Amino acid sequence: MGGDDTRLRAVVSLAQTMAAAYTPRESWRAAALGACEALGGSFAALSVWERDRGRLRVLVNAGQRAEGEEEFPEEEAYPVHQFPEITEFLHERWAGGGEPDAWVETADGQPGAGGPARGARPYSHQRVAALRRRGRGCCVVAPIVLHGRAWGELYVARLAGEPVFDRDDADFATVLAAVAAAGIAQTERLEEVRKLAFTDPLTGLANRRAVDIRLDEAVERHRADGAVVSLVVCDLNGLKTVNDTHGHAVGDRLLERFGSVLSRCGAMLPGALAARLGGDEFCLLAVGPGADDVVRVATELCERAAVLELGDGVACGVASTGDPIGQVRSARRLFRLADAAQYRAKAARAVGPVVAGRDGEVIRLADSPPKAAHDRRRLRGHRP
Repeated sequence: MGGDDTRLRAVVSLAQTMAAAYTPRESWRAAALGACEALGGSFAALSVWERDRGRLRVLVNAGQRAEGEEEFPEEEAYPVHQFPEITEFLHERWAGGGEPDAWVETADGQPGAGGPARGARPYSHQRVAALRRRGRGCCVVAPIVLHGRAWGELYVARLAGEPVFDRDDADFATVLAAVAAAGIAQTERLEEVRKLAFTDPLTGLANRRAVDIRLDEAVERHRADGAVVSLVVCDLNGLKTVNDTHGHAVGDRLLERFGSVLSRCGAMLPGALAARLGGDEFCLLAVGPGADDVVRVATELCERAAVLELGDGVACGVASTGDPIGQVRSARRLFRLADAAQYRAKAARAVGPVVAGRDGEVIRLADSPPKAAHDRRRLRGHRP
């Protein structure tokens, strides 16, 4: 009875820990560590089945890691053909309609706990070799299923010389895998909600909220260590004409197409954030690259926008702390400078970007209030 109580508490603890996880990594780590502790293992790993690449990719290694094992490996993956249970048991849906059960493998290659009533499982030569290589004596493997489909597996191992997992351990691992699956599903839903909260639904770019947060962080970094922060603000010309002439569906396609161009150009600046601020207004936020590099990318952006099938190019303004624009103590200041530069580009029908600090009018425009409520030069404040 005491053992049952201990395992029940372990299940409750795992569920609570996973419910508190905020990010996928936290969820993966909680699943692996919780299962490792509950089963008395020395090491645990969580892996996902990437069907499109035909591989089992390790998401997290927890517990006593062997040499070369990283906690969150970037590219630790194994072709599924090396693991018979993946292709034979983790198929699209469980044919029998029931939940999958876990099994045990041992370093000596002998059949682990499976029980003839549950059907024999082919053991994996690769797993046996890995156990021996890393000084482990046995492992229990529990498939993880989400939404009726195989998602991956939970793996818990014990060191050589420790008791081998038995059938009860395998059954308990099946329960733990189900709890982990529920936690992973919840985290994935939360991650999707967070992604939607910071993503423009039409273009897939970041939205204004994401820019506000990232720009605040960037300016703080600039004030702390002098990192160059640059903002490119764009206004897509001719969108209203496209909407009026061809309809809003065609206008949306123009927005999507320009969003792709912006994303492609932004990729030339390491770590840059490409965003749609709303309507026909877009921006690029870069932290680190020099002002000249940002201006070069902005120039290419204008050139690519000019040859889009629809629309009339883009008005583009650039403000960078790498240029002589004075002290930038707030995100709002950088936004106003970039917006004033964009206004100059729009008014002059410039074919390339106008750059604050290189065009004498921009700083004056940014520092002077709009003359009327309908003035195009709104000069966006930060979080109005």
